[in-house]
Amino acid sequence: MTDSNNLKSVLKTQIVTYLNLLDIKPEDIKDEEPLFGGELGLDSIDSLELVVLLEREYGIKITNPAEGRKVLVDVNHMAAYITEHSKTI
Repeated sequence: MTDSNNLKSVLKTQIVTYLNLLDIKPEDIKDEEPLFGGELGLDSIDSLELVVLLEREYGIKITNPAEGRKVLVDVNHMAAYITEHSKTI
């Protein structure tokens, strides 16, 4: 089982990589920083990429947009959801 801080660190690196965020380093992303509507400036296309990330990296399939909105709030929410639902960690 991966500890929470390590998972968040890995997740930030994956977010930067998957979304090709050239001007942002993983350590620049705060755990509680909103992924959408905040300084990261992510949009709906980015949300689809994050859903792909969850499926490829953690075996989590999100098909319900309402569930996606609850999960893709910030790194804290994503890590908690991964810890609860992933079979790979």
